[in-house]
Amino acid sequence: MAALLAMPGAAGLIAVDGGSLVPATRAPGPAGFVLWRAAAGEAEILTIAVLPPWRRAGLGGRLLDAALEASARDGAEAMFLEAASDNVAALALYEKRGFSRVGLRKAYYGDKDAVVMRRDLDLA
Repeated sequence: MAALLAMPGAAGLIAVDGGSLVPATRAPGPAGFVLWRAAAGEAEILTIAVLPPWRRAGLGGRLLDAALEASARDGAEAMFLEAASDNVAALALYEKRGFSRVGLRKAYYGDKDAVVMRRDLDLA
């Protein structure tokens, strides 16, 4: 994770105790996190995860929303991400947040395909 955060344009947030979102460099104990990067007007979710005790409580959506808002403020015009084709919960969350399926990477996760998704960004 440190290597991901060290990449140009990378940023991250950690949810502490299922509540407050804080910069990834100052979190005492994580409940979930999101890492993203931005370059040339586009942003990409690198990884997003919520620990089991905090799942199904909206934390993943809050983390995703924070990454979308920060990327838009920083000038990105679109956000991309990918999810395993059998990750029904993740795909539903992303579609609920306005992402559309734009591609498929065959066998990206070994024996599983990855669905590539995109969403336009705006602050309105």
